[in-house]
Amino acid sequence: MDVGDALPPERTLAPEFGVARMTLRRAIEEVVREGRLKRKHGAGTFVAGPKIAQGLAVTSFSEDMRQRGNVPSSRTLDAGELTASPKLAKRLEISSGELVMRVVRLRLADDAPMAVETLHVPARVVPELEGEALDDASFYELLHERYGIDLAGGVQTIEATVTDERESEILEVPLHSPAFLFERVSRARDGQVVEFVRSVYRGDRYQFRVELQPARPARTDDHPAGSA
Repeated sequence: MDVGDALPPERTLAPEFGVARMTLRRAIEEVVREGRLKRKHGAGTFVAGPKIAQGLAVTSFSEDMRQRGNVPSSRTLDAGELTASPKLAKRLEISSGELVMRVVRLRLADDAPMAVETLHVPARVVPELEGEALDDASFYELLHERYGIDLAGGVQTIEATVTDERESEILEVPLHSPAFLFERVSRARDGQVVEFVRSVYRGDRYQFRVELQPARPARTDDHPAGSA
């Protein structure tokens, strides 16, 4: 079966596999929990697509998707300048009331909605930037190629959330679907903050991959001060 195909009803599958319907139901529930099947209320059970994994590194959405064999694309939903509120100014390390470029984009992988992203950049960092310039483009690549700015690093928080009405409509998922909320502040090599971005990723299409290293063992010759 292909991704998106509907699972046949239990009354058809149970005799086909020679098992009781209760046994089949438990097996289906387990596969749903594993994320290989997904339920749609009132419609049935469907084959789920593989989740796209992301490691913890400073990479753009476009670069992430390409590394994983997916085709990235973007669609600008809204763009324009606003004056920074005290809270936004603190995140961007600018003065309250300073102009900020705000761009809302739908991020897609293989033409399927993956995330809705709200990007905030100090307007002085990206003069004359039009929102349409970010259609099917990487912001980080644009920063480098047009403005000569390279990222040095950033701080990102990740937490579980559920989609609100607007996010559900954009991401084409039911209201209050599981999702990941990313908030990231990135800096250029000269130390200036160049972005604050808030992204909501579909929980049914996204996962994290983290390579863990064993904790560094304490050295046996390390002694507290004053000890023999």
